[in-house]
Amino acid sequence: MADALTHAATMVGRSVRLSSRNPDAVITALALPVLLMLVFVYLFGGAIDTGGGYGRYVDYVAPGVLVLCAGFGAGTTAMSVADDMKGAVIDRFRSLDVGGTAVLAGHVAASVVRNLAATVLVFGVAFAVGFRPEAGVGGWLASAGLLLAVITAISWVAAAFGLLADSPEAAGGFTFFLAFLPYPSSAFVPVDSMPGWLHGFAEHQPLTPVIESLRGLLLGRPVGGSPWEALAWCAGLTAVSVAAAAALFRRRTS
Repeated sequence: MADALTHAATMVGRSVRLSSRNPDAVITALALPVLLMLVFVYLFGGAIDTGGGYGRYVDYVAPGVLVLCAGFGAGTTAMSVADDMKGAVIDRFRSLDVGGTAVLAGHVAASVVRNLAATVLVFGVAFAVGFRPEAGVGGWLASAGLLLAVITAISWVAAAFGLLADSPEAAGGFTFFLAFLPYPSSAFVPVDSMPGWLHGFAEHQPLTPVIESLRGLLLGRPVGGSPWEALAWCAGLTAVSVAAAAALFRRRTS
């Protein structure tokens, strides 16, 4: 166990250093969510009526953009894993008895760090354009924990996709749906405003309870059982993705 933790810590440091040496990807991961926040608030916000007592569109859309950050950041994670598997560095790690879980945990941890940085930046921009949350200490802590859970889950899903792909470019394509998934949800418009054939999917997909929970917690509104549903989705996705990634890593390196 001590060796496994040491290996994981080393791989985390390696992945974070690799991220810092790729400024283009870091800038894209940080700038794109900010641009999307500005686009939705200033270009579309005036034409969208969310109802439900939300005064300004920025109050409604900010939690959705925060979740959208994780989807965009996952593409970098998948491509980093695929790039490792394409090169000879994994053979070197295996000769040093470094397990696949440690290697993948490093990529996931780097993804969490990148996404948290993007989240802080998006929060700052949201405040600048008028977002005014009314959460107390408990609401802020619960929101932070839920964001961490969804970022971790999506990062592990991306790591599994990176192992499925034959190249970094293909890995980026595999994770396109992660970046698209917030759109057919309650992130930008209420689910009730969607066509009937899309309503069922949007209401029951994993990100809708996450976004509804964040919106309620940050704005001091009732959340019902949404946080527990959101955490159940995050735990399930993480467990399945970790198991799938471990099996795929063994298959790719055997």
